[in-house]
Amino acid sequence: MDIRSGTQALVIGLGAAGLSTVRYLTARGVRVKVSDRRTLDQIEPSTVELLRTAGIPLETGRHNPDQLQGMDMVIPGPGVPLDVPVLQAAREQGLPVLGELALAAGRFSCPVIAITGSNGKTTVTSLLGHLLQTAGKRPFVGGNIGTPLLDYFTAPQEYDAVVLELSSFQLDLAGAFRPDTGLLLNISPDHLDRHGSLAAYKKAKMQIFTNQRRGDTAILGADDPAVASASLCSGVERYMFGRETTCAARVVDERILLCLEQDGNERQEEYNLSRSNMSSPVNRLNAAAALLAAAVHGCRYEDLVRGLETFMPPPHRMADVASVDDVRFINDSKATNIGALAAALSSCSSPVVLIAGGRDKASDFTLLEEMVARKVKRLILIGEAADAMEAAFGSVVGVERATDMEDAVRRAKAVAVSGDTVLLAPGCASFDMFSGYAERGRVYEKHVLQLARECGAGVCD
Repeated sequence: MDIRSGTQALVIGLGAAGLSTVRYLTARGVRVKVSDRRTLDQIEPSTVELLRTAGIPLETGRHNPDQLQGMDMVIPGPGVPLDVPVLQAAREQGLPVLGELALAAGRFSCPVIAITGSNGKTTVTSLLGHLLQTAGKRPFVGGNIGTPLLDYFTAPQEYDAVVLELSSFQLDLAGAFRPDTGLLLNISPDHLDRHGSLAAYKKAKMQIFTNQRRGDTAILGADDPAVASASLCSGVERYMFGRETTCAARVVDERILLCLEQDGNERQEEYNLSRSNMSSPVNRLNAAAALLAAAVHGCRYEDLVRGLETFMPPPHRMADVASVDDVRFINDSKATNIGALAAALSSCSSPVVLIAGGRDKASDFTLLEEMVARKVKRLILIGEAADAMEAAFGSVVGVERATDMEDAVRRAKAVAVSGDTVLLAPGCASFDMFSGYAERGRVYEKHVLQLARECGAGVCD
């Protein structure tokens, strides 16, 4: 995309990515307008003051198509639905509708490693960034995790690699974006309320490989047939990770067996995860993906071992909270779709009291009926999806409704016995009751720890 000084752009949505887009465009001399559907008092005062000082017009409370007059391009934030009237009007007027990836395409000065998938992408992105850093490299780590990707261009320091977590929302408007190395971890039904179908969601995820060319690398999860069979451009090097014997990074129990041939050189290495925080069944696959990507980018064995041993996974992902009367409480609030819920249940070897529910993403919960029947002894439901989840699982497991998270934790403790696991794995978004999955996880942990204190004091039922 030709972004020249004096070009006019409408940025829609003033979240972290939107604000980063404003900084990026204004630094390139683009004249920017901003539209946000929130009212003025709902936006951070510091953000409003920043725009006012920079002389950037801000429309609030709606997205008025009249704002398109005189614009050369429209850049919606990743969370803005693509069917809102202002974007439809932009397309009808022939205006380019671009995402942040399209703005960044072709402008990176170092190799780009992009990670996507329904589950595990934050862990893989964080681990890969840590491995590169441990190996003495300077990675920029961002995208759908923490730092917006366009901040790379306004940061004062230089980097050796760019590591990006990418959501399907970002990939929808990727334009000509091309990663040197693209990782697709897995695909399970998610965000169908936005994409409309699993096929459309899968198409968005596959966009990570669309513009790759000869000499680029694709790393694919072999355990997911939809991913393993991904079609790649001619000359793109294909590497697989998973449990299959043919994988370049093969998971065997708590070990990763790396067998990598690159530029005529062969690496055969073994990594033992038992001394790391990546030894759970789900994280073994995440570790395999990150190790393979790090090895492809030249990291040495001893640095990777050291990186594994010092890495701490992001919070709210199968995190042990406490053991109360020999009942283990686990926080997997990041399980916001049915694929993540299935992975969480698969990781539990003891009977599970499951706390689930939240805002539905048009998920087909019946796909998990057999697993819930096999793994869950009691289901405690919260949030807007409670009716749908009870309809899907009520015939195979006893169901209770909780009024809030504290009620859910106490109900779970009341039915759990010694040796059981109480698992928060909602299988839904959190926005009906919380600001995000992180707040949901923190509230769960707060009430579990309060319960643990009460039981330690001898006042727990």
